[in-house]
Amino acid sequence: MTELYSSLSQIYEAMYQTFIDYEEEFAYYSGILKQYQCRSVVEIGCGTGNLAQRFKQADFDYLGMDISQDMLKIAAEKHPDSHFLQGDMRQFQLPDAMDSAIITARSLSYLVENSEVYDSFCSVFQNLKMGGLLVFDIIDANRFIPDIFQGKEIRHTAHFKGKEYFRDSFLSVDFKAKSWTFNWLSKFYVKETAGDILLGTDDSTVRAFTKDDISLLLEMAGFEILAITDRRAYMFDTLVFVAIKTEKTSEKLRSSSCSNR
Repeated sequence: MTELYSSLSQIYEAMYQTFIDYEEEFAYYSGILKQYQCRSVVEIGCGTGNLAQRFKQADFDYLGMDISQDMLKIAAEKHPDSHFLQGDMRQFQLPDAMDSAIITARSLSYLVENSEVYDSFCSVFQNLKMGGLLVFDIIDANRFIPDIFQGKEIRHTAHFKGKEYFRDSFLSVDFKAKSWTFNWLSKFYVKETAGDILLGTDDSTVRAFTKDDISLLLEMAGFEILAITDRRAYMFDTLVFVAIKTEKTSEKLRSSSCSNR
């Protein structure tokens, strides 16, 4: 787990309120779920719970899941009437099957091995009702990797509770890797009258995917793809996948390794 989602979780909470428009984020995902009449949803990678109350207020049966106890502690403090669960997307079991699962904020990007992505799709598949929906976004390798392949530095600023923060990101592609991974070194600062104060550093290996990568892994895990849509995030060009669990795909997977996980 990266430092951003553990020891720097309070910094995440402060800065991502500026980076991401959570009202727009909720409208986007809830619009897809409503289109397919989904009423229950597990948000995988829910972080500090910035979408939780919005789903609750819209009468969704919502469950937030994250691997980070630090992030979930903040989420539970903010939204004591919402339900949260600590879990690893690669291997989890929910109390009840859900109508839908969303994997938000490009959380799949921290799974750098194909086997990890496949295991995650299998786990989601097993925790969905028949006709259940999986919706998630990925960093699009075809657009993002060419933009950073010679190395790139980016600064993002944020404002939270009267303070100004900024993050300096240093991006470099790992050409020796088998997949499109890149190193993301981030330094987080807060501006004070005496000068900029370094709050922490996060050094992560992150993966971008091609459309074919994800399409193949979804098919292997038993999903049928309904839609693939371009969507711009605050820092990345992304693709959003909408996939469904059907009787046909379930039958196909009955004797597969996925069904036995």
